[in-house]
Amino acid sequence: MRLNCSFILLSFLLSASNLIAQKSTPALSEEELKKANDPMANTKSFNLQDYNVSKLYGTDAQVNQLIARYSQPIGPVLLRASMPFVTSSSPATGPVSGLGDFNLFAIYTIPTKKGNKFGIGPNLTAPTGTQNLGAGKWQAGISALAFLASSRVVQWGSLLQWQTSFAGDADKADVSLLTPQVFFIWQLGAGVYARSTGIWSFNLKNGDYNVPIGLGLGKVIKAGNVVFNVFAEPQFTVLADGVGQPQYQTFFGFNTQF
Repeated sequence: MRLNCSFILLSFLLSASNLIAQKSTPALSEEELKKANDPMANTKSFNLQDYNVSKLYGTDAQVNQLIARYSQPIGPVLLRASMPFVTSSSPATGPVSGLGDFNLFAIYTIPTKKGNKFGIGPNLTAPTGTQNLGAGKWQAGISALAFLASSRVVQWGSLLQWQTSFAGDADKADVSLLTPQVFFIWQLGAGVYARSTGIWSFNLKNGDYNVPIGLGLGKVIKAGNVVFNVFAEPQFTVLADGVGQPQYQTFFGFNTQF
């Protein structure tokens, strides 16, 4: 049932994108199609991305995290700021909504031949969470990113982030979190693509971990000077340990590049 709902919503998103496409400019170029899914694209962007976690290990709670994300290039450096809005609900307490922790990272991009890119830079997380929906700790670390786009059909890459706590609420658990992400984009034609972008999570403090695998669809369109990218991606956990780890989630997104 959850899987059916995910693809119903994806069909709605694709239908909405087709309405925009009716007023769009001519077909997207190969470069624009690649850039739409390039996490180091040298362009301004504003994205709304939503993780709906409908089943967690060891609890009846459900979580929804809506992330507002803005990216701004400054020369070879890309700044990306993310603010999550979180709703957590359980049969015992009912829904609780509030802010999550604000994250900022800067990636210095190293371009190579054939359209491939590599980047590295620092990241910082501020304890802006309300209603006990954040870690309650200042965190800092490093991010490393690769985007391999020499093929016109398949683009893939990886984002590796690590961060650890250095200040904050003394009553909250310390944080040391490693989050590798491997992503694949398969261009199917007419702006439609298949995707897999699950983010793995390893808590280096208590040994909890979560390894999801995703498979979804998206579509890229252009209207005027703005490129839109809409997608839905069900993600299933194949390895996990720890109470509260996601067992099934759906990742939705509405991205814009200017």
